Amino acid sequence: MVNITSKTFTLRKAIATAVVIVSKQETIDAIQNKTVPKGDVFEMAKAAGLLGVKKTPDLLPDCHPLPIEFTAIRYHINGLSIHIEVEVHTIYKTGVEVEAMHGASVVALTMYDMLKPIDKGIEISSIKLLEKKGGKSDFADKFLNRKDLKAAVIVCSDSISAGQKEDKAGKAIIAKLQTCGVEIGAYEIIPDEKKDIQHCIQKFQQQNYQLVIYTGGTGLSSRDVTPESLIPLLDRRIDGIEEAIRNYGQDRTPYSMLSRSVAGVKGDMLILALPGSTNGARESMDAIFPQVLHIFGILKGSRHDL
Repeated sequence: MVNITSKTFTLRKAIATAVVIVSKQETIDAIQNKTVPKGDVFEMAKAAGLLGVKKTPDLLPDCHPLPIEFTAIRYHINGLSIHIEVEVHTIYKTGVEVEAMHGASVVALTMYDMLKPIDKGIEISSIKLLEKKGGKSDFADKFLNRKDLKAAVIVCSDSISAGQKEDKAGKAIIAKLQTCGVEIGAYEIIPDEKKDIQHCIQKFQQQNYQLVIYTGGTGLSSRDVTPESLIPLLDRRIDGIEEAIRNYGQDRTPYSMLSRSVAGVKGDMLILALPGSTNGARESMDAIFPQVLHIFGILKGSRHDL
């Protein structure tokens, strides 16, 4: 199965359709008058469709089991054609388009099975996805893939700056930014010292950087001073970003409750301080990117919207 552990929960919707075509008006009349020998076609097919939606991962090997929050099954008769519409909602990490299509298919097959004793010319056609919403494609906007958005990545580590260790966290951050189309204007490794950390902010603000991401120095030891160095320089902290990072991490490791990640703005520049471990940095980026880039539209429009 496709690995979706790095994805976040969003509201996802899908609508699928199918068409059942009968060969004579008498069949339509029997459905509407509820005189089909096997019973109420619409109600029986609806019940089967609900089961079809919920049982999708049991039959399709690569489908993830997921919570079905809502399913609606609707019918519309046009001449000898019965149009089926199945709408499915979930709040999860992957979409429900296959569930909706499977539900529409099961509804159509149930109708076929119930109607075949009275109509030998039934056809099933046009099973297709009509609409899907949710997921990262719906949250992409004009602020993504901006070539005028320039980022600096700063690794705060005494041991890495001294050449004793290799940086991996900073490179993981850069890799994520590149997938979002963000230009990497600077990549620096500095000691975890207050004066060095604060100097970078001043320097990159003068150079009109819009995004500065620190990694490292967010632990609980007396040597970890990145948060204390950055917070006094911020015009405003953005608690929601910090909460999103921590909640995402807590779902993956119980130690994320100790995180001291920082997010805030100084002028029109977004400043982030992320954990120094490779997994911590990567998961923090997965938690908020690319959606956090929407902030630059807010900053450009009105700082008071934050």
